[in-house]
Amino acid sequence: MEDTTFLTDIKTLRERARNHIRDGAVTPGYRADREKVIQILNEALATEIVCILRYKRHQYMARGIHAHSVAQEFAEHAAEEQAHADSIAERIVQLGGEPDFSPEGLATRSHSEYVTGTDLVDMIKEDLVAERIAIDSYTEIVNFLGGADPASRVLMESILVKEEEHAEDLASLLQEMGTMPQFKPNQQGRPA
Repeated sequence: MEDTTFLTDIKTLRERARNHIRDGAVTPGYRADREKVIQILNEALATEIVCILRYKRHQYMARGIHAHSVAQEFAEHAAEEQAHADSIAERIVQLGGEPDFSPEGLATRSHSEYVTGTDLVDMIKEDLVAERIAIDSYTEIVNFLGGADPASRVLMESILVKEEEHAEDLASLLQEMGTMPQFKPNQQGRPA
């Protein structure tokens, strides 16, 4: 016989679901500070929007011998960042919040910056910096959410995986172009 002592009895689960139907996806088992999570997700949404805008600009401003292939990479990344923004906005709504798409204050809500870059190599470097910022901030968000909001944590983990792929793509582009800057190891022996 299986031990099911960790489960709430079925009658209680059913009653709770009916009594709190207006709360949508947020059940009494939700342990996070919902308003704080919505704020954090709106910051991540702003970060994604700024990344979309920067990648789209870089896509159209790419010039030089490598421009065509790099512009395609920028376009692909912009589309993936758009998918991230859509997923984050959906999650904010599931939590009973409102996704903040307002252009007012967008740059201050975003973790990354909108830096245009002066040439193709500079554009790639700026996008790589932005991806590294997203990786660090999304890692902190994942750690903050922990077990208190597993759905938001899993969402941010899946986005984090794509941001790491983007960073690797950009670093590879710089290496292929022979323009990867030399990194000085930090105290832990990793690139600073």
